[in-house]
Amino acid sequence: MRMAERLQWFRAQPASWLHWEPQMGGVNAHQRLLALLPEAASHVVAHDVRQAEALLALPAGRSWNPMSWGRRSRLSVANEGTRVDMLWANMVLHLESQPQRLLRQWNAHINTQGFLMFSCLGPDTLRELRGVYAALGWPLPHHPFTDMHDWGDMLVHSGFAEPVMDMERLTLTYSGAAALLEDLRGLGRNLHAGRPAGLRSRQWRQRLIEALDSALPRDADGRLQLTVEVVYGHAFKAPPRPPKGPATVTAVAMDEMRAMLRAGRR
Repeated sequence: MRMAERLQWFRAQPASWLHWEPQMGGVNAHQRLLALLPEAASHVVAHDVRQAEALLALPAGRSWNPMSWGRRSRLSVANEGTRVDMLWANMVLHLESQPQRLLRQWNAHINTQGFLMFSCLGPDTLRELRGVYAALGWPLPHHPFTDMHDWGDMLVHSGFAEPVMDMERLTLTYSGAAALLEDLRGLGRNLHAGRPAGLRSRQWRQRLIEALDSALPRDADGRLQLTVEVVYGHAFKAPPRPPKGPATVTAVAMDEMRAMLRAGRR
C-alpha cells in the first residue's frame, strides 16, 4: 500500500496501467489500484496464466455507483504490443537474474512520458539471517540484493529518465523460527550461485530452527525480529534520442601526410 500512496506525487494520473506479476505484488494491491484509477484501462502480465485468469475473475470491489460496474471489463492480459502510461511492479525486480533485460522490457511497454513504479528488496534485508548462516559456516541464504543507487543507474541505462529512489527498513516479528521460515518460503527464492544443489534434510532444518531461536534478536514481547529493506523507485520513459549524424571524415593525401610526419620529427 505504500507504493499506492506515491501515486499522489503525479499531477496527471495514468489513463492505462499494467500490473507486472500481480501474484508478487498482491491481489489486494491490485484492487487498491483499481479503486484509485477507476477510469484507467488495466492490464496484467503473469507467467502463471491460470493465476492471471483468476485475477481477471475478481470483482473490482463493492460499489453502489453504476459507473463502476463495468470496470472489470477493461482489465485484460497484456501482450508484447501493449503500451500503457504506467507499469506497476511490486516485489518483482530482486527476483530477476538479468534485471537490466527486464527493465528494457518494461520500457518497451510504457508510452513516452509514461512512468514505471516498482519496489524490491534492498541489501539490508535478512541481515540477521545472514549472521546466523555465517556462524554455522553455511553459504549465504539468498543472492545479493542491489542497492537503490545502482538501480537508479540501471534505469538510466535502460532508457528511463529522472529516476527517484528511496527506501525504508521494516522489522518483521515472529512467534518462532518455524513461522519465520514459512514466511520466507512465500517471499521468493534463493538465486545465489553457490546455493546447495540438493534438498536439505530434516536434521538440517531442525538445526536451523534451533540456531534461529537462540541467535536472532527479540523484541520486548519475546518475538523474533528480522529486518527487511524495501527499495522504492519510479522513473519516466524518456523520448527516443535522435540518431547521431554521420561521422566527419577528413581526407589527407599521402604526400601531405608524409610532409606532416617529417615536420613533426624536425
